Amino acid sequence: MGDIIDARRSAGRRPGPVDRGTWALTHRPQAAREARQITEGALAQWKVAPEARDLVLLAVSELVTNAVEHAAPPLVLHLSRDPHTGQVHVEVTDGGPAAEEGDWAASCAGGEHGRGLAIIDRIAVAHGDGRQADRATYWADLPVVA
Repeated sequence: MGDIIDARRSAGRRPGPVDRGTWALTHRPQAAREARQITEGALAQWKVAPEARDLVLLAVSELVTNAVEHAAPPLVLHLSRDPHTGQVHVEVTDGGPAAEEGDWAASCAGGEHGRGLAIIDRIAVAHGDGRQADRATYWADLPVVA
């Protein structure tokens, strides 16, 4: 999917003219905010309708948050848009299951977290995951319009 861009150095910059990009994120709670900022820039450049942007941003936020709370580093965001249908594909790759839960998940009662993939199930036209020994990738395809 092209070169990996360090999110810290690309903050505020828009992705290139292609319909895909890959960004390395720092594995920390602020990663979800950074990923949303990157995604907002890509969606604006791709001229994705505002109604669809909200769904994509929600998917990015949920997938990145899950990776920070439940997985080990590294953390990489992949975004692409089908030039024919306009559908947006989101992938988050992480270092596989963490030995311990993140601070937020560990501090919550069972009913206070664990809804991320259920949200993805409701908003995505398709979603899934791929796992290998040293990493996991969770993905979602989001519709052009809500």
